[in-house]
Amino acid sequence: MSRTDNIAYVRTDMLPEAAPPPGTAGLGKWLRENLFAGPFNTTMTILAIYVVWSILSSSVPWMYNGIWNAGSLSECREIRDARGLESAACWAVINERWLQMLFGFYPTDNPLLARLFYADELEAAGGAEVVFGGGISVTQRVAFISAMKDDLNNSTLFFFGYWRPLAALALLVVAVAPVLYSNLPRALLVFSLAYPFIAFFLLWGGSVWLPVLVALGLVATVLAGRFAAGFIGSLGGFFVGLIVFLLFFMNPLGIDGLFPLLPKLRGMLDGAMPWGLPYISSENFGGFMLAIIIGTSGIVLSLPLGIALALGRQSNMPLIKWVCVSFIEVIRGVPLIVWLFTASTLLNYFLPPGTTFDLLLRVIIMVTLFASAYLAEVVRGGLAALPTGQYEAASSLGLDYWKSMRLIILPQALKISIPGIVNTFIGLFKDTTLVVFIGLRDPLGLTNAIRATSEWNGIYWELYIFVGALFFVFCFFMSRYSMYLERRLRTDHR
Repeated sequence: MSRTDNIAYVRTDMLPEAAPPPGTAGLGKWLRENLFAGPFNTTMTILAIYVVWSILSSSVPWMYNGIWNAGSLSECREIRDARGLESAACWAVINERWLQMLFGFYPTDNPLLARLFYADELEAAGGAEVVFGGGISVTQRVAFISAMKDDLNNSTLFFFGYWRPLAALALLVVAVAPVLYSNLPRALLVFSLAYPFIAFFLLWGGSVWLPVLVALGLVATVLAGRFAAGFIGSLGGFFVGLIVFLLFFMNPLGIDGLFPLLPKLRGMLDGAMPWGLPYISSENFGGFMLAIIIGTSGIVLSLPLGIALALGRQSNMPLIKWVCVSFIEVIRGVPLIVWLFTASTLLNYFLPPGTTFDLLLRVIIMVTLFASAYLAEVVRGGLAALPTGQYEAASSLGLDYWKSMRLIILPQALKISIPGIVNTFIGLFKDTTLVVFIGLRDPLGLTNAIRATSEWNGIYWELYIFVGALFFVFCFFMSRYSMYLERRLRTDHR
């Protein structure tokens, strides 16, 4: 007799999987655990729902019922009253002034617009040589351009009138792509190095030979230093490169007529091949384009300077350490707005007599120095987070200081510092709005200029929402890229 003969029932098949009891899984479980876990949580949830509903019940209809086609704020109000609405956003100000919000007072390429879309009227006025070459009075030229822009829509003006800043922005995407994504061909990094000179020519215009010669001068400086370093060491190579730089861009020997080489070579090339674009002064830069220029320049230039300051602060050489510590503490201890005022009014006093710096260039320098001081501390935190065994391992491999930093220490330190670095970049990009206090027309400054006109005097929220949305898009992209980079590099070592 088997063991199971005295057992009334023995299961031979497994029961199918049953659904969990109600309230222990799914949405009900999530609501109970996160929103209604107790009396206090339930009260706070109901209160939060009431606050959110109070805000959305008034703001969503206000935005949804917005008016997009109107010539002034008073016209918006007339349309709102005719529709029988209590409140409605006047998005017409964005529809009318979005080009100004993006580009400030950057001039459009009027000759190109006239040739492409206003050819008959241009021919009737005498042709491009007469209209734009000084053949008519300034008043007639302004009237012709105003009539042309009134007949063209904003999309045409955007793509063809502002082709220079748009081309610079498109090329910026191409230039940063190989830096941000390692799976792209490394040969594109050559274009990334050349992009600052291309962007300068597109945005400011002038002679094409100026950015070309500046690039060649920097290349000559690096090549001369590296060539000399093979014979007299790295320190001697540094001084040789410095001498080449000074001879090309300055006049250290005080020999008039020979140095610096840059203006002499530029004059020769301009006389032989006068190629270029119409020059545009920095005073015309504004809008979101100005924020991108300052923010991008500050981000690109401050990172290597911040790394150098972090390494200098940990140096065993007292002089280098003292200089780096003093720089970081002084820069961090003063608000950015004070440094911007310094760049605006006082920087020229510390330069040689006769030296003039463009205000936008001075602002970029100060923003770069300010961000580099914060980045230095972020990178120093990454260096401090590495165990001493990493430094000892680099020494045991026979690597010198620079090779150990480049191959072992800095890659790990920067990987740890990614969240802090990106956070500094986001803060720097948002801080570009402070330039409004020194007279530059950033997006917030342009909102004041638009509200000062008789057509849009009294409008507020629509302009600020538009500016906030633009900044949010860029900052959100930087935040998402930081998360992507962290996952790819596994900064948390999971």
